[in-house]
Amino acid sequence: MAFVFVGCGTTPDTSTPVYDTGLDADEVRNSEFGKVFPLHYASYLNNNDDTQMTEYGGSVPHDKHDGINPLPQGYKYAQPYLKNLWLGYPFSYEYKRARGHTYALEDIFHIDRIDNYSESAGLPSSCYNCKSNKVPGLLEDYGDEFWSQEFNDFRELHDIEDHAIGCNLCHDAETMELVITSEPLDEALQRLDIDWREASKNEMRSYVCAQCHVEYYFQSGDVGVAAKVTFPWDEGFGPEDMYKYKSEGSEEKGFEGAFADWVHPVSDTPMLKVQHPEFETWIDGPHGAAGVSCADCHMPYIRVDGKKKISSHQWTSPLKTIEQSCRTCHADKDAQYLKDRVVYTQEKTWEQLLIAQEISVKAHEAIRLASEFEGEKRANYDELMEEARELTRKGQWFWDYVSAENSVGFHNPQKALDTLAKSQQFSQKAVDLAKKATNYAIAPDLEGDIKEIVPPIMEHSRKLQQSKEHLESHKWFQYLPLLPEADPIWDLNERIDGN
Repeated sequence: MAFVFVGCGTTPDTSTPVYDTGLDADEVRNSEFGKVFPLHYASYLNNNDDTQMTEYGGSVPHDKHDGINPLPQGYKYAQPYLKNLWLGYPFSYEYKRARGHTYALEDIFHIDRIDNYSESAGLPSSCYNCKSNKVPGLLEDYGDEFWSQEFNDFRELHDIEDHAIGCNLCHDAETMELVITSEPLDEALQRLDIDWREASKNEMRSYVCAQCHVEYYFQSGDVGVAAKVTFPWDEGFGPEDMYKYKSEGSEEKGFEGAFADWVHPVSDTPMLKVQHPEFETWIDGPHGAAGVSCADCHMPYIRVDGKKKISSHQWTSPLKTIEQSCRTCHADKDAQYLKDRVVYTQEKTWEQLLIAQEISVKAHEAIRLASEFEGEKRANYDELMEEARELTRKGQWFWDYVSAENSVGFHNPQKALDTLAKSQQFSQKAVDLAKKATNYAIAPDLEGDIKEIVPPIMEHSRKLQQSKEHLESHKWFQYLPLLPEADPIWDLNERIDGN
């Protein structure tokens, strides 16, 4: 498998400057790097700006399912069925628009996906992999045992600001050369016979981003290294490739049988959660195929301190820096035209994303109805239901591949629309099979507006799941367990007094 990185135009690839920083090789504190490179560090601190939105994205941390309330609680472009589709999985408790990298630790300590009501967070230390710049050192100290350790074991170890995603994850502290510190990426590239140590500067300007802006899963301790982060790229980078990879387990993959992140309680379907496959989407899109690196658009060269030229370390949407990010290659087009082209692509993707989402919800509801149907069933009812669940799982995976990817289709318009078309087809086939399994007896219950058949879940959290009254407020909640009454014992990385 080969990658072609040729860059913008015919500009030759340049070598990375090598410095003698005077920093220790194991330095992780962002502020210490800032003392040596104050201009770069100042641009990095601009990631603290969590007030700006673009048309479809931005940095204001609103609830992504809420299209009713204005910012900062909700936003006009919302996916109302996120809590329904992730029901039974921690993502259903809280899912917000991501802020800048400087907030990585603060936001993960706060998010309701982490159980702040218990001594056990309910998640392994793997979750630090793309949140903390201490991970390379922790892996040196603990080896593969690190991945499966309790998340809370390392909570108080972190300085929320100085240990958030930063300098040492992409740069050698002594020389500032670009390096890969992510063990999961290093291993994934090895399996593809790629040695990043031999990569060009232009390739590295994308590989360093691929350390985190990717799809991944945690291995099972029964077969592989417990909770180890792994990238499913062996078959390729498309949704079909990764779905195939996750369909059959092996000792090398670290799971047996078909992989599942959780079982949806409404349809009893083993489900997959996509993370954020920006790298996989970009790599065979128009810019990736042309050799335009992630940094070309998201870390454009800027003039600071009067005249000095640096690569911006505020990782944000190119729509905020069109002159520097886009018009260096597209100089024949004005900024408004380029912005309009981006928004046009995102608009078309968004329309299909919402359609795919609704059909996926209908698939879960159809299986629920068919599972509880007590009338005369088809002779091959079990086989039909098994296939319906498989297609529901696949349809939601294809929807989530685009939903979780943060460009709203722009990184690869053709792949995004093709993926959503297939999602719709898989999910609709699942609905049809569930109907057929009951001799179409449940068909009338699935007619009409899906929002009336299955209302979007607007409110749900760990605290609300401690309430019997809340679990009686939506018909899908009946499949969830009532959680015991509890108060939070963590406030970010500190224990609450008395706990």
